[in-house]
Amino acid sequence: MLLEDDRTRVTRFEFQPDQETGWHEHEYDYVITDITDCNMKIENPDGVDTLVSVAAGDAYRRNAGVKHNVINNSKIPMSFVEIELK
Repeated sequence: MLLEDDRTRVTRFEFQPDQETGWHEHEYDYVITDITDCNMKIENPDGVDTLVSVAAGDAYRRNAGVKHNVINNSKIPMSFVEIELK
């Protein structure tokens, strides 16, 4: 964890090839900023997998309540920063 206070939580994640987050549900709205190019396989509760590529330096946001498992779908390590908005 890089920072946590009453309004935000900032965490840097590092994933080796094929490493996964495990199933989880996001408690807060959040923003992801990619440190490296990230090629991810997203497993969704409905059984549909999604392949997502996000370039280093790009960012995206999601609402609280997202449930998924994220897998590094590349042959190189990937890294991103997650900023949760409490």
